[in-house]
Amino acid sequence: MPKSSTQYVCQQCGSATPKWQGQCPQCGTWNSLVETAVMAKTGRGLGSKPGRVKTPIKLSQIKGKVLTRINTGISELDRVLGGGIVPGSVILLAGEPGIGKSTLITQLSLKIAKDSVYVCGEESPEQIKLRIDRLKGTDLSKRSVPALSFLPETDTDSAIASVASLTPAPSLIIVDSIQTMFTADLTGMAGSVGQIRESAYRWQRLAKEQGMTVILVGHVTKEGAIAGPKVLEHLVDTVLYLEGDKHHSFRILRGQKNRFGSVDEVGVFLMTDKGLEEVANPSDIFLEERQTNVAGSAIAVVMEGTRPMLVEIQALVIPSQLAVPRRVGSGIDMRRLQLLVAVLSKRLKLPLATYDVYVNVAGGLNLKEPAADLAICMAITSSFRNKATGPKTAVFGEVGLLGEVRRVGFADQRIKEAKKLGYSQIISPATSKNLSTLIK
Repeated sequence: MPKSSTQYVCQQCGSATPKWQGQCPQCGTWNSLVETAVMAKTGRGLGSKPGRVKTPIKLSQIKGKVLTRINTGISELDRVLGGGIVPGSVILLAGEPGIGKSTLITQLSLKIAKDSVYVCGEESPEQIKLRIDRLKGTDLSKRSVPALSFLPETDTDSAIASVASLTPAPSLIIVDSIQTMFTADLTGMAGSVGQIRESAYRWQRLAKEQGMTVILVGHVTKEGAIAGPKVLEHLVDTVLYLEGDKHHSFRILRGQKNRFGSVDEVGVFLMTDKGLEEVANPSDIFLEERQTNVAGSAIAVVMEGTRPMLVEIQALVIPSQLAVPRRVGSGIDMRRLQLLVAVLSKRLKLPLATYDVYVNVAGGLNLKEPAADLAICMAITSSFRNKATGPKTAVFGEVGLLGEVRRVGFADQRIKEAKKLGYSQIISPATSKNLSTLIK
């Protein structure tokens, strides 16, 4: 077998150097050289003797294979995965430190304890046991807890060899976290881009060759990228992000990539002292502290995946003491807020140029779809005019630059969810075509 060596390869132009440098000598990019394992060349060229020849396979020769998914026992997780875990797949669970990744992965491992191995690189087995003892009320059988196996190891090659030697072979391997794994074939420290990528590649190769499911836990940087940076997404089959505000108890599990299902689904959890609890109806919890008949509030019907939710949009409009008034948004895109304020100033003649505008999504939810535009506009107008919206009014619709209310998807599901929660007056693109007419 050819002997392997390491080189530092630029992630921008692909040039290689034998030693690390702060700047790529070819393209001039800073901090782009990453240590990479390189196999020695075998000398095979166009004129040399060819190696093993493979014949292409025709589509008619490929036999269909029925994939039997593994039920995780956590319905919100199964929803995001598309019905369960596909055997032999590689899943990346990413999120900020302290958001609840280890808690979720521990609950998952306990649900299917008899077939799983927990490779713990960040914590010792004793520390994980303390977390398990804290997770009370998870409806776990006492018989299944001792069946969970722990492997305290940070050497990737040693961990893979240990897992591959187990009989019977485990169906699920959890690596917590991939940032702590390293291989002796590279000289970089654990957590470097080269170590993370090479370790993830070796776990992926084990999953595909042995048919084992591997879940890699990865941290997210302050910029929102998977620490490394995002060098793992193309290696894995599924990428899950656990999002949430540390100051709120809600956690949203989103699928950013899924080769075996849709990426439109989300899972909603509530962080408690007993771990992550599933939330069957998030709208009730988001609205349980809402105050009625107060100016500056509007109920938006938004879609998280294929699930409709009702959330409260709060706005505060006050005279500004600054030359450039503030536009502050929490839970919404700042550029979107500035656009909507400009539309209100132009189309409704609201003198917002001398007012500070603050908008907040109650509950800590982060809204990304434009269907909340109409509710944001109504909340801002309600606060400016000091007039409350109807207590049983729910709103959804996209607002264009001309002040028109545009259609959004899943209108029937939104209306059905709002009426189920007792909101009788639904303001939508079907009932209001123009923003100025609606506000008047």
